[in-house]
This record gives sequence, C-alpha cells and structure tokens, in this order.
Amino acid sequence: MPVLTDLLRERARQHPDRIIFHAGDESVTYAEFDARADRVAAALAAAGVGPGDRVAVLDKNSVEYQEVLFGAARAGAVQVPVNYRLAPDEVAYIVDNAEAKVLVAGPEFTPVLDAVADRLKHTGLLLVAGGEGHAYRDYRSWVEATGTAPPDHRADGGDVFVQLYSSGTTGRPKGVMLTHDNFLSVLPLIDDLWAMGEHTVLMVAMPMYHVAGCACAVAIVFKGVTGVIAREPDPVAIAAAIERHAVTHIFLVPVLLQFMQLMPEVAAHDLSSLELLLYGASPISDDVLRGAMAMLPGCRFMQVYGLTETTGAITYLPPEDHDPDGPHPARLRSAGIPNPMVELRIADPATGEDAAAGEVGEIWCRTPQNMLGYWALPEATAAALPEGGWFRTGDAGYLDADGYLYIHDRVKDMIISGGENIYPAEVENVLMGHPQVADCAVIGVPDERWGETPKAIVVLAGDADATDRDLIDHCRERLAHFKCPSSVERRDAIPRNPTGKILKRELRAPYWEGEDRAVH
Repeated sequence: MPVLTDLLRERARQHPDRIIFHAGDESVTYAEFDARADRVAAALAAAGVGPGDRVAVLDKNSVEYQEVLFGAARAGAVQVPVNYRLAPDEVAYIVDNAEAKVLVAGPEFTPVLDAVADRLKHTGLLLVAGGEGHAYRDYRSWVEATGTAPPDHRADGGDVFVQLYSSGTTGRPKGVMLTHDNFLSVLPLIDDLWAMGEHTVLMVAMPMYHVAGCACAVAIVFKGVTGVIAREPDPVAIAAAIERHAVTHIFLVPVLLQFMQLMPEVAAHDLSSLELLLYGASPISDDVLRGAMAMLPGCRFMQVYGLTETTGAITYLPPEDHDPDGPHPARLRSAGIPNPMVELRIADPATGEDAAAGEVGEIWCRTPQNMLGYWALPEATAAALPEGGWFRTGDAGYLDADGYLYIHDRVKDMIISGGENIYPAEVENVLMGHPQVADCAVIGVPDERWGETPKAIVVLAGDADATDRDLIDHCRERLAHFKCPSSVERRDAIPRNPTGKILKRELRAPYWEGEDRAVH
C-alpha cells in the first residue's frame, strides 16, 4: 500500500485542478499543494533535516500546517504539532522533548518564540508563517529560496508520520508516535461509515494539534476531496464557512455544539448542506445532543470514541442509533460499537484479567490503529502496550450484551470510597439530568472515614435556586448512596482543556494539598 505522501502525489495527478483546501480567502489546488509539499521537503533537507528528525509547528489551523506535515514526511522527518494554548514553558518542554530541529510558528505566536528561543537545546531554525515586524525568518521566503525537487527518500508504512502530544491533563505530555500504517488502517473505513464521495466537502474545525483535526485533514487527502480549514474553533466562523463552501462533513466537540445552539449569529447561517456531523472527544449531555439534532434536522449524527494513541476513533455510534424515541434510546449514552478491525475487551485494571460480563473495567483495544509507542519513553510504552497487541486505554467502561461500549471515566479519575469504586462520569451524567444544572464535575476529596468521597462541582443554569440537598437527593434517587456526592461546590464555570475535557487535576489540587498522595 502506498504511504500517505504517495497518495497525495496520486491525488494531484488525478485531480490537479481540484481544490484541496479552502482557508479563509485562500484556495489551493491539489497540484499546487503537492508542489508546496515538495518545496518544504527540499527546504528541510537543505537545512539538514533528514529521516527521523522532528519539525515542530506552533500555529492555528492553516494550509502551511499541512504543507509541513506532508513536506516533512517527504524528507523522512516527522511533524510535531504543538498546542497553541500552552504556556511558553510548556511549549519549550514539548519542542525540546521532541528534539525538534525546526520550529514553525504562526504570526500570533512570536511572543512565545521570544520567550523560548534562547532555551531550545536542539532547534537551530525558527520560522514564522506570515506577519511582519518580528525578528524571525519568514517561512514562505525560506521555502521559496530552495529548489523544487524533494530529497530522494522512500518512506515505509511503519515510519512515524506525525508525533502528537497527549493533552497532559494528568502529568507531562507524552509524544504519541503514529505511523503511515496507523492512518491507512483506519482511513478506508470512511468510505462506508462516513459515506464520503466526489461531492464531499470536509471541514477541519478541530485544532490540527489534536488527533481529530489531524485525521480529518489527512482524510481529505486520502479521499481526494475538498477540505475547508477553520483557523480556530469559532462557532460563528465555522457556521459562515459551512454556508460559504457547502460543507457536507464535519467533526465537532460537544462544547462547540452547545455554543452553536446558543448564538443567534450561528442561526443566521444556512447549515443545510451538512450531511454528517461527527462528535466526540468529551461527554455530551442529552440536552446538547437533542438540541443539535433539532438545529440540523437533515443531518446524520455519529458519535466516535478514541484516543490519540489509537489514531482517533475506534468505536462509532451509527446514525440509526440517534433516535431518542427509537427502540434503543439508551444507546445514545453509549460510545457505539467497535470499528472493523478493532477488538475490545474489558479488563480488571489491577490484574489485566477479563472483567465479568457487564462489569466496569479498563477498556483495552487491539487494532492496527494502535500507536507505535511513546517517544523516548520505553517504560510508558511497555505499560500501555502489553503483549498480544493490546493497548490499555486508561478509560473505564463496560460492554452491553449487544457489544455497545459505555464509557464511565478515566481509570485514574476513579474514586475509591470505603473500598467501593466510583466512576465520576456516572455521577456527572445523573447531575446533568437535573433541570437546574448547566455543567458539572465530580471529584474525589479526602475523607477521614472513607478515604475519599465524591464532591460535586456544579454550574447552575440562569437564576436556578437548587440547594445542595436538592442536588444530592436528586443523585440518591438514581444511584447507590455510596456513589452520591457528600458535598457540593458552586462555580461560574468548569475548567476544561481546548477539546472540552474537564481538568480534573486542577479541580482536585486544592483539596489534596498537604496529602502524601492524591488518593486514600
């Protein structure tokens, strides 16, 4: 099977004049983009970048982002996307950890370059894509100053294509190495599951440093269709671009779906071109999902579940299971069924033995989508990828009798109270069912008697007047009492990372200060 850079070349030969990317007011054809990737590869080679080297990118979504992805691969190098929301110290850690020889930044991020430039041990070339009035070399001028012929490098399917860093919500981010073969094992599924065809226009609305944004951009090349790049996840700009380019397919996180329903500016745009909306990366409430389906009545919905380490989605909830009034309404709370070529098992997180049928345990998966490993972390790689081809997701859940996967929580977020395992997501789902709760998170806090006990942190809707006892009683009517919050804290907002995941470590930290460890 050809590698991803070969597929780009093939698509450029098949459809040279077809638009590959619309980005703002810029439109680039397949032939133009293929030539740009060659130029980037040539420029990297001239700068001493070769097979196995890393090239970091700190930018919002752009055509240049993708040029570097495919150009680096043509030189045998590996792109390292960096989360642009990180602080300078965090950026410096990732760039240094990856030993990146080159760092390409967007014009908004020159202050970050100023802060980290003298601290980067391995980075000899700093480039800025656009802007003016800064002290760095212009990316476009650098690319065009070199020849057009890429180096004579032949990639292998097992070569690392991109190194995405985990979100780091529970510690230092780890470099997840994904190969050409990882992507090529999952991309063929989009023919049947996503129903993409010649007419498809796929929007990249997720940040390209996230596996969903990266995978969507690569899917555009794989299918040879037209893509629309959203510079950043702005609901109104996304809606405007959907209307402008008649977008048919899109992936959005629940928090964006929620915002889109609340903004009149979004409702002013025609979104009727949408055929399939994929969502995932964080839990979704029934209200947000129902509201999204009402907002887009002609669109099919598909939930996906996966991780960076699995090259994105390993399960999907088909559109036909998105009928709240259908024969299986409970399936709307599931993450769906495994992709073809994905095996799932539920294991005891302590022993690795199979959990009893229907019991909650750690989700393991075996699939060619599983990462090559973590960059420069052999022990962490061995722990995550035990023998037999399995990957330990770190997520807790169970499989029902029909093979649908239900996610409970991260194993590391599990609360152990009096010897009982409590999965916060289960409690959060119940709290979100209270009509006066707009958002919530459940964490474990120290307790002298039980070791730790659940605390609910809630954001109430509007002028809600629910008392702590109201919220606790609401849970007690629906859950075993040991799972229910013993206390409630009110906040204006729940801290989340850019993809909507709750920052549990940040919420827990004040309660565990002075403790020997953050679990009893």
